[in-house]
Amino acid sequence: MAVQLAQIATEAGVSIPTVSKVLNSRPDVSRATRDRVAAVLERHGYEIRMRPRMATGFLDMRVVNLDQAWSEAVVRGAAEGAKGHGKDLVLAVEPDPEDCDDWVMHALERGSDGVLSVVAVPSAEARQQLAEAGVPLVVVDPLHRTPEGAYSIAATNFQGAFDAAEHLLQLGHRRIATITGPLDQDNGIARLAGFQAAMQQAGVPVDDDLVIRTTYGIDQGYDATRLLLTREERPTAIFAASDDSALGAIRALREHDLRIPDDMSIVGFDDLPHSSWIDPPLTTIRQPLAQMGSAAIDVIVRVRAGQHPAARTELSTTLVVRSSTAPLHS
Repeated sequence: MAVQLAQIATEAGVSIPTVSKVLNSRPDVSRATRDRVAAVLERHGYEIRMRPRMATGFLDMRVVNLDQAWSEAVVRGAAEGAKGHGKDLVLAVEPDPEDCDDWVMHALERGSDGVLSVVAVPSAEARQQLAEAGVPLVVVDPLHRTPEGAYSIAATNFQGAFDAAEHLLQLGHRRIATITGPLDQDNGIARLAGFQAAMQQAGVPVDDDLVIRTTYGIDQGYDATRLLLTREERPTAIFAASDDSALGAIRALREHDLRIPDDMSIVGFDDLPHSSWIDPPLTTIRQPLAQMGSAAIDVIVRVRAGQHPAARTELSTTLVVRSSTAPLHS
C-alpha cells in the first residue's frame, strides 16, 4: 500500500500525507489539489472514503478584533446562543478583515458543527470545502453581499439611517451633514443611501459639501467635523454613521465652543454601551448586536437539523432619542 501511495503521490505531484487526506476525505486540501489527486486515485482503482458527518459539539467564530464594544456585543450574543443549544463556542481573533480561509481550514481539520464569521466572507474555495463537509457558514454583517451557499445576519442599515435623518428633519433641521462609513462596504453604502432617501422624501436637497465620505472611527469623526466647520454655511445637525464617529464629532464641536444640542444636533449609529454615558447622552440608532450573534447560532443549528432558514436575515434597528438632538432654533 505504501509503495502504491508513493507512486500516486509522485504522479499527482504531492506528498504521501496529502494523498492520504484525499483518500479519507479530509477537508484541509485545496479543491484543485484534491481533484488532481482524486483523479489519480480513481485511475488506480481506489475508492475515496466519504467522511461521516458526526456532530462535534463545537461551533467556530471569528472576529477581527475584540477592542471594540461592537464586536464584544456580537460575541456575547453568540456565546449565549451557543450555550443555549448546548454547544461550545471556539473564538478566534484575527486582524485581517478579508482573508479568513486559514481559519476555515483549521476548523474543518479539527471538526466543527458550523462556522460564524464576523464581517469576513471566506473565499469560493473555502466555501466549497465547507459545503462538501456539510458545515454551515453564517457571516454577521458581511462587508460585501454574501454569495450563494452562505447565510448572513445583518441589521437594517438603510432603515436605521433613514430613521436618523427623519428624526433630524422632524426637529426642523434642513442643513444636515452626514459622516459616512466606508463606501466599499455594504453597511456603509446602505447607511448613506438611507440618509439620502429620507432627505429626498422630505424634499430637502442633499448638499454634497455636507457629505463627508470616510470610514468609521473616533479620529475620522473628529477630522470630518473639523472639515464641516470650515464650510461657509455650517450644518445645524450631523448624522454620524457610527457612535465612534459621533464621539469624535462631539470633541471637535467642543473645541470650537459649540454646544450640543443647542448649536448642533448629533445622531450616531450602533448604540454602544458608552453612548448613554457621553455628555450629552447620544441620540443614536440601536443595532441589535447581541441578537445578531445569537441569531447566527440559531441559523447554524437549524441548518444542522435539516431546516432551511432564509439566506439573509436583517434584524430591526431602533431610534433611541437622548439629549444630543433638539429642535432647530429660529
